[in-house]
Amino acid sequence: MIPKAGVPNPATTAEGAGSIRESAEARGLAFAQQHCSGCHAVSAGRRYSPNVDAPTFESVVNTPGLTGATIKPWLQKSHNFPDVMNFAIDPDQIDDLAAYMISLQRSDYVPPI
Repeated sequence: MIPKAGVPNPATTAEGAGSIRESAEARGLAFAQQHCSGCHAVSAGRRYSPNVDAPTFESVVNTPGLTGATIKPWLQKSHNFPDVMNFAIDPDQIDDLAAYMISLQRSDYVPPI
C-alpha cells in the first residue's frame, strides 16, 4: 500500500514504529508463553525457570553485549540438540520472539545467585 501524499506512513513515524514493535513484542510473548514457558521463565521478574537447566529469558537477554541482532542467530540454533530438546523455532517467529526477549533487558538487572 502506498501512503497518500501528505499523510504520514505509520511504519515510518515514531508512533507507528512503536505500534509495530509492540505488536511484535506481543506476538513474541504469546509464542513464548505457548512454546517456551514449560522450560523457561519467560516473564519479567521470574528468577527461576520451571526446568532448572533452562535459563530464564531475563538472564539470557541481560548477557553483556547481547543485542537484537545477536540473539536471532542464537535463537535459530539454541535448541538444535536432539538429545536434549529437539525443538526448532520457525524462522517467521524469530523476529517476534527476539523483540519480546530484548524488551526484557534492564540496565539494573542482577542475576540470581
